[in-house]
Amino acid sequence: MKETDLYAPIKTYLEGQGYEVKAEVKDCDLVAMRGVEDPVIVELKLSLSLALLMQGIDRQSMTDAVYVAVPAGKGKRWVSQVKDAAKLCRRLGLGLISVRLDAVTPSVLVHCDAGPYRPRKVKLRKNALLKEFERRVGDPNTGGQTRRKIITAYRQDALRIAVALTDGPNKPRILAEILGVERAAGILQADHYGWFQRVERGVYELRPSGHAALKTYADVVKALQG
Repeated sequence: MKETDLYAPIKTYLEGQGYEVKAEVKDCDLVAMRGVEDPVIVELKLSLSLALLMQGIDRQSMTDAVYVAVPAGKGKRWVSQVKDAAKLCRRLGLGLISVRLDAVTPSVLVHCDAGPYRPRKVKLRKNALLKEFERRVGDPNTGGQTRRKIITAYRQDALRIAVALTDGPNKPRILAEILGVERAAGILQADHYGWFQRVERGVYELRPSGHAALKTYADVVKALQG
């Protein structure tokens, strides 16, 4: 496969929309014109790379209608990759085109059009971010960490409950009151970390895995108690 294999299908596609198309104009792989509209530039590569994106950004000094084009892949991996690539291209103001060359007649698909990026804020996600920031005690994580589980406000609450249960079994309602952890019942019932077990109706105790967790997160427990 060569980059030139992408040219004819994209030229045919654009001509079908009323554009006049020419190749290799002032270092641009493909340039399309339609009436008095701004020119459309398409840069062709065999894969979506940083070099291709930088090339596209450079072409934006001539027109806002800049697209990057690559051969289409196959399977779930391609679907995931092109979805992420389209998201990135939108942020850069670039359009993204893929060309399926393994069909009898090559097909062209525009995944996103060139144009200014206008991010849509998701209020629920913003509120969740702010809530987690407020509830989390201190700064128990290090940016980029991979070897230890992220310490969330939820995990901190679970650790508070675990510490309290080292004194013996207890009820969620009582734990919620003495610890100020409103969701104590939900944490104990869900037992996401495998630290707790019910010994009788409405009474929970700490498993051996819970005791081990208190050692693993000793630094976090110390900060919570401080």
